[in-house]
Amino acid sequence: MIELKGRTKTVVIEAEEGLSLLDLALKHDVDWSFSCARGTCARCRCLITEGADQLEGITDEEWDRLEPEEFEEGYRLGCQAIVKTGAGKIAAANKPYF
Repeated sequence: MIELKGRTKTVVIEAEEGLSLLDLALKHDVDWSFSCARGTCARCRCLITEGADQLEGITDEEWDRLEPEEFEEGYRLGCQAIVKTGAGKIAAANKPYF
């Protein structure tokens, strides 16, 4: 189960392995900020409040865009945060810089 919180809409959906949190947000009409969808703009930045271990590892694109402190706080890029096979509960909220 994944809870995705956009600016004005929150959905609880089934996990779909191999899809990014951004993919899932768009698929379910969540108002999730993004521009490039490839890890360069960081507009899809999100705070993972539960289930960070249910996502694939941090990508090179994320290391290039986010600060180490942001990873420690639980931030990821929605377009790079991929749901693992057999994922359990994940909760994420879109938190763009602006």
